[in-house]
Amino acid sequence: MAKVITLGEIMLRLSTPGSERFVQADQFDVNYGGGEANVAVSLAGFGHDTQYVTALPANEIGDCAEAALKKYGVGTKYISRSGERLGIYYLESGVAMRPSKVVYDRAHSSISTASVDEFDFDEIFEGADWFHFTGITPAISDSAAKLCEAALIAAKKKGVTVSCDLNFRKKLWSSEKARSVMTPLMKYVDYCIGNEEDAYLVLGYKPDNTDVVAGELNLEGYKSVFKRMADELGFKACISSLRVSKSASDNGWSGCVYDGETGEFIHSKEYRIHPIVDRVGGGDSFAAGFICGVLDGRDLGGAIEYAVASSALKHTIPGDFNLVSRGEVETLMGGDGSGRVQR
Repeated sequence: MAKVITLGEIMLRLSTPGSERFVQADQFDVNYGGGEANVAVSLAGFGHDTQYVTALPANEIGDCAEAALKKYGVGTKYISRSGERLGIYYLESGVAMRPSKVVYDRAHSSISTASVDEFDFDEIFEGADWFHFTGITPAISDSAAKLCEAALIAAKKKGVTVSCDLNFRKKLWSSEKARSVMTPLMKYVDYCIGNEEDAYLVLGYKPDNTDVVAGELNLEGYKSVFKRMADELGFKACISSLRVSKSASDNGWSGCVYDGETGEFIHSKEYRIHPIVDRVGGGDSFAAGFICGVLDGRDLGGAIEYAVASSALKHTIPGDFNLVSRGEVETLMGGDGSGRVQR
């Protein structure tokens, strides 16, 4: 199996029980999660050697976050114990026509104040096959952006394949700041993952005639914008999940990939996910599924099918982490989505 490195922020997630509003809640359910941590957990579950790079406070809450990673087989030896606190996010899960809401409390978190000299990237990337990061991490702080750049430089010196999930978060930075920071980092990226909104807000590329709010997808628009991204930024492939939201509880879910070398454009099988248990982490499980597919030697068509199947299953699992096995993914890919009891 491959050695995969991810770098980012893991946070304490406090979510309202069931479908309660924030104002109703007398207690919160506790989980841990964050973009690159979610990817690491998925890949560890698929049998890969995953190492998660971050900074955590040297206190019991930092210990809890590290334990959550270790529980699912993620390596933590490159975690720096520094800084003041663990970031928190509060989640109110939507249902039907009421959307989910997220409130962040992550200012001055350990990873946002971590410095490059806390990490030996030459050691971290020794023998590594893949490095994954998201656009969330550079958005946390200027120092976190420098940390990402240092990791990317070290990864490329070691010949490591790099993927990036663009993941624009308007509560963290503006589109203008995102473009100024992220565009220079793209020269290190082999596989670019992001939906139509991310591609536009982070890199300035927009597909034509697509309106996800209205539930409309124009695949030719994706193909044209991915072609421009691959031609201009040198990506081996551009990948996107495709979510058609009928409601917060009922989504159509598929994916597409553009081969930057051959120009082939592939749209996956579409799954209807209803009811949705938890969509947080769905994009991260999609990214992890695609990475796993490529590392397994699947062609891009096979990798996108693996990504979509594994992430469709994630929507049935509470919490940020995708806790599914290879066998479950392959069963769904094979056409068995009946959900019948396994005895």
